[in-house]
Amino acid sequence: MLNRASTILRATTWDRALEIGDIRADAEARYRRRMRCMTTQGLEFLLDLPRLQRLEDGDGLLLDDGRIVRVIAESEALLHITAFDDHALTRIAWHLGNRHTPVQFLRHALRVRAAPTTADLIDRLGGDAEEVLAAFDPEPGAYAHG
Repeated sequence: MLNRASTILRATTWDRALEIGDIRADAEARYRRRMRCMTTQGLEFLLDLPRLQRLEDGDGLLLDDGRIVRVIAESEALLHITAFDDHALTRIAWHLGNRHTPVQFLRHALRVRAAPTTADLIDRLGGDAEEVLAAFDPEPGAYAHG
């Protein structure tokens, strides 16, 4: 019988000694309700959450038998966006939102998935876009909280 995980234990709230493996997933794959998963150690299980939820780096997925699988946010090609001042960065954020681009908000910076057209837009708006490899944790949006 396939192991099942129907509970998320948020990062830092669970005992790492109970970890039996991990799954690595990008931002899109970490926004799920139900899917078949395979740990990097080869254990297969069913993610079966009561509702659509975002899995965050360091979260634990509690299996029915009490063991825990850790979620690791996989690095993605991103643009790390900065600007001359907060007004310019806010203006860039508005334009990205107007295009429904998923955005991660950091202190005095933004991150979005790397794309030439987005980099060009940032440049035209007076911002600086540096390509980085990092975990992507975009803002879930106005309607994601139910």
